[in-house]
Amino acid sequence: MDRRACDHGEAARLEAALPVTLMGRRACDHGEAARPEAALPVTLTVDADVVVVGAGVVGCLVATEALARAPHRRVTVIDKGLVGGGASRFSAGLHFPRGATPRVRALAAYSQRWYEDLRRRDPQVPIHPVGMTVVSTNEAAVREHYLPEARLCPADQGWDGDGAHYADVEALTQLLAARLRDRAAFQEGTAVTSVESTPDGVVLMLSTGARLAAGRVVLAPGPWLAWPELLAPLGVRIKKVVALHIERPATPRDRTTVFHDEDAFLLPLAHRGHWLFSYTSPDWDVTPDALTGGLSADDLDRGRTILERYAPTFTPYCVSGRVFCDAYGPDRTPIVRPVTADGRVLFAGAANGSGYRLAPAIAAAAADLLDEKDTA
Repeated sequence: MDRRACDHGEAARLEAALPVTLMGRRACDHGEAARPEAALPVTLTVDADVVVVGAGVVGCLVATEALARAPHRRVTVIDKGLVGGGASRFSAGLHFPRGATPRVRALAAYSQRWYEDLRRRDPQVPIHPVGMTVVSTNEAAVREHYLPEARLCPADQGWDGDGAHYADVEALTQLLAARLRDRAAFQEGTAVTSVESTPDGVVLMLSTGARLAAGRVVLAPGPWLAWPELLAPLGVRIKKVVALHIERPATPRDRTTVFHDEDAFLLPLAHRGHWLFSYTSPDWDVTPDALTGGLSADDLDRGRTILERYAPTFTPYCVSGRVFCDAYGPDRTPIVRPVTADGRVLFAGAANGSGYRLAPAIAAAAADLLDEKDTA
């Protein structure tokens, strides 16, 4: 016979053309056509050597670094939203060679070299060098915090320096992901609902109902601290981050001004055609998904009060902006460490508002831990 015994005219052609792994056992197998469970979807288990949870700039750089060191690794990147659509989307993207502690200065120095090398290799990346002026009443603090790469020299308003740039972080993150897609798998719009470390690996349950098994997992979720049983011991808190937009023209010739004593900066976003003023918000323990209402009157008033002291001519044009949040470690130092006893699950983040600035160094530290486990 030319047709299978279970074929009913043309009705079975589509099913017959589909792989068994997608369909499960065909309805006609072993006379089980009438069993209702035969029609249920089959949940597939996808295996990976490394799963990175979070497709922001840190997560995409972790995947980039992991594959650069071991191209044979099977890497999957998962995000509850879109690539670069979380905290990276709201980032001011300012990098300058500074750190409040020796460890942060070391991370900043590594990232400085990494970004400079990236721009040399690919001048088309959305990274824009910018001149820098530091304003402070405490010269000793400035000298302590800034790296030699800043090459600070006295100026009329403080110190002029080098080594600063700003990036379109969302665009850069999407570019990193695009260059990874032929070597890594991406799952966007997919939340990780549970993380369980087992003797054979790590099992992730996904919002789609699928299960993903991995050898190692790097949690790089930005301010979304799910999985409290794993992350609560880190002592990470979430703080609001506010930057006001100043609707005045900005050009590539303009300089960024860092108000060191205020922990604030004024940045010319030439690629967008306006200025940005970032200041330290006092609002702690916020929830990322609750920050959907835009700037508040308090956000504007606080920023304008600080800006009035330094750039009063800009204050009338300060009418809008962006508001989001970031994860902060207890000692204001990024955290890169295992969060399970077997070392299979790592956390990489809590960058204290400097996720873009320190992302290459955070990714390298996470990759170091992956390498250690691989050679153990």
